[in-house]
Amino acid sequence: MRCFDKDFFKGLNTKKVLAIILLTSSLFACSSSDEEDLSTKVAELSDLDNAFDVEILWDQSVGDGVDDYFSRIKPIVAYNKVYSASRTGDVVAYEKESGDKVWQADLSDINDERSFWDSRVSALVAGGPIAGMNKIFLGTENGDVFALDAETGELVWQAKIKGEVITPPAIDAGILVVNSASGVLKGFDASTGEELWKAEQDVPALTLRGISTPVIASGGVLVGSGKGELGVYILEKGQAGWTTEVGEATGSTELQRVIDVDSAPVVFGDKVYAISARGNLVAIELKSGRILWKRQYSSYRQIAVYRNDIYITNTRGHIYALNRIDGIERWSNVELTNRSVTGPAVVDDYVVVGDFEGYLHWLNQETGEIVSRHQIDSSGIYSTPTVVDDVMYSQSRDGDLQVIITPKIVSAAQ
Repeated sequence: MRCFDKDFFKGLNTKKVLAIILLTSSLFACSSSDEEDLSTKVAELSDLDNAFDVEILWDQSVGDGVDDYFSRIKPIVAYNKVYSASRTGDVVAYEKESGDKVWQADLSDINDERSFWDSRVSALVAGGPIAGMNKIFLGTENGDVFALDAETGELVWQAKIKGEVITPPAIDAGILVVNSASGVLKGFDASTGEELWKAEQDVPALTLRGISTPVIASGGVLVGSGKGELGVYILEKGQAGWTTEVGEATGSTELQRVIDVDSAPVVFGDKVYAISARGNLVAIELKSGRILWKRQYSSYRQIAVYRNDIYITNTRGHIYALNRIDGIERWSNVELTNRSVTGPAVVDDYVVVGDFEGYLHWLNQETGEIVSRHQIDSSGIYSTPTVVDDVMYSQSRDGDLQVIITPKIVSAAQ
């Protein structure tokens, strides 16, 4: 019986381990009675007649995947290739159309120093990959930052940052920005790896394991914090700009007051949208940091903005569509409660989420109804699927990478 979201509990980061156990046992423990606590009950999937069957363009295996560890590794598409990685250190490039392997690098032995007799030690890859300037960038829980040649996979440069890199970096204007779990934010010369600037944020004693992916827009670096804030730093020099409160601590215990902004902010026009693990979904004026509207939703998953809609999955796996202009809810779906649902991805006329049993679910954008389902494998899907040109790329915990095409349904009226 599944008592709580495994990713959420596993991701907690504090020295007071005993305190966490006591707190979580009171907050998330399963009922000792014969009747299971409805707040932790995992929704069973109902029978579904698929509205369509997806097409698998190709599939490959990316090492051993991420296993049961917290991770945001996900495939990316760049330079007519698909890049992905495993936690142990496999970085692989595939030909975009055929899925043929172009190259493979091993970050656990990037300098080729391991002898025949040495056991492989995991590189603990957790951040990335991202692409830019004909390079692929990744980070590790050891604080290593790697830049690989996008065509060959050879190491271009390697750098260090204090703390774990468990979220993808960001790149723009020749500057690579890396965020770490210790609160250190660094800007590197993307060509050479030279450190250009460093900024530091205060990190609360108790936070979720995830940290915010930095997002670069209009010459600024937007990044969430463990204090429930969204802030901006000047890309060129790293100076702090405005800071806006997103999270809202309301509980009486330390755990209940965890308000991290771990989901990457989304910039759309002159606005930025952000959500906290406990508190609010907010629309913020990009130039000033002024809050335009806020609504009480909580999530540490990625949010999606498409046309005039925002799609989110909350901490219990409920899926919502809201109007981007005023934040008014259009529909909700609670059929996947406590199934460790990923963030939403938009493909064609659908919103797609993955779950802990390896299923992808297609929801109608207009109604929120689940219309089709496809299982990659039983190990589970842990990160938001990647969608490029209506083609979806999704990777399971065991490293099974599938490239999926959603058929376009033509109504009889057309």
